[in-house]
Amino acid sequence: MDARALKEGIVSGRLDADALSAGFADLHAPLSDHEALVAADRCYFCHDAPCMTACPTDIDIPLFIRQIATGTPEAAAKTILAQNIMGGMCARVCPTETLCEEVCVRETAEGEPVQIGRLQRYATDTLMAQGVHPFSRAASTGKRIAVVGAGPAGLACAHRLAMHGHDVVVFDARPKAGGLNEYGIAAYKSTEDFAAREVDWLLQIGGIEIRNSMALGRDVTMAELQSDYDAVFLGMGLGGVNALTAPGAEKEGVLDAVDFIADLRQSSDLSALPVGRDVVVIGGGMTAVDAAVQSKLLGALSVTIVYRRGRDRMNASVWEQELAAAKGVRIITNASPVAVHGNGAVREIEFEFTDDELKPTGQTFRLAADQVFKAIGQTLTGEDLPDLDGRKIAVTGSGRTSVKGVWAGGDCAAGGEDLTVTAVAEGRDAAEDIHAALMRA
Repeated sequence: MDARALKEGIVSGRLDADALSAGFADLHAPLSDHEALVAADRCYFCHDAPCMTACPTDIDIPLFIRQIATGTPEAAAKTILAQNIMGGMCARVCPTETLCEEVCVRETAEGEPVQIGRLQRYATDTLMAQGVHPFSRAASTGKRIAVVGAGPAGLACAHRLAMHGHDVVVFDARPKAGGLNEYGIAAYKSTEDFAAREVDWLLQIGGIEIRNSMALGRDVTMAELQSDYDAVFLGMGLGGVNALTAPGAEKEGVLDAVDFIADLRQSSDLSALPVGRDVVVIGGGMTAVDAAVQSKLLGALSVTIVYRRGRDRMNASVWEQELAAAKGVRIITNASPVAVHGNGAVREIEFEFTDDELKPTGQTFRLAADQVFKAIGQTLTGEDLPDLDGRKIAVTGSGRTSVKGVWAGGDCAAGGEDLTVTAVAEGRDAAEDIHAALMRA
């Protein structure tokens, strides 16, 4: 630990440039040509491949790995991208350890799966480096579709609609397209501005216009979209953050983890980012792990994740939990926040242990904290939305909502997992349903 990291309070520049560069380097280095061939050679090319069943976008994994093995990574990339147009980012951020690689026959037999995620990255990076877009637009249909949200679901939907010859206008509340890929994942998972480069590459299909800083309900209404366009797809994700109800939650230093991650992702100088000496992250999902690990990489001396349930109930995978532990993050489970202490700014946060049913036990403890990140879930925001299922938009089939001509997918829609790859699948499938509906009209 650099001596500067011992400084009290929330400050910037705890670590020098070399330490920051090393900490935020690519989590998984890309495979070389030789490494890719060796990795591909381990695949059994199963005819009933369980990895395909586990992939939310139904990529033909044995086929693309065989294409890599035969020296045609560009063909492998097209196999991937035909199902998942954001296969490059998914190769970086997908929890493959709980999807395709978990059910790999090699994993079952040997405890070491085929490196499907890294092979997918190898193929897609190879094609994208050539500046080639492998798909082209069909003849114009004269139809216009509005897509709300330029995240994985919205972009996947827009791309597939454009392929079918429709014109698409994407409205996004943020200054840059990409959604969670741009603003919401750990910087070490997507280096060298990959999220923005993937968006630029995707837009090469043509027929897609992105209008940034246009929020639904603020700058454009549902009524306007329904009036001006032949169909609407809602893929704006979850814009709100659940509140921390413990007394003292309004104190200085209690922040939303999603904002911290977004600020970090958009920063051009990590040494200018302030971070606490004693950081506590409340939550048990990927956002909690990303916030905690990156706090540690910025030089926080003590970082603790506190989750109200047991480890087996954490949304973050075991692999992600182990990554956090390897970076020096402590994880405390079965504890809920009951009070934030401090004179104006947080100095301690008090927790109470809970049982498996979340019932309080009466046993409390305090953690020193000058910075607390809330990673306790996000909420849907918007006006005049279709009917909800719980706290998300209700959908049937391939994303049809209660309103005729309006579809939804991704994190804002009920039923799916909050994963990039799932959002891509839902955007793609909604686009196919929109296309079929418009062509029947």
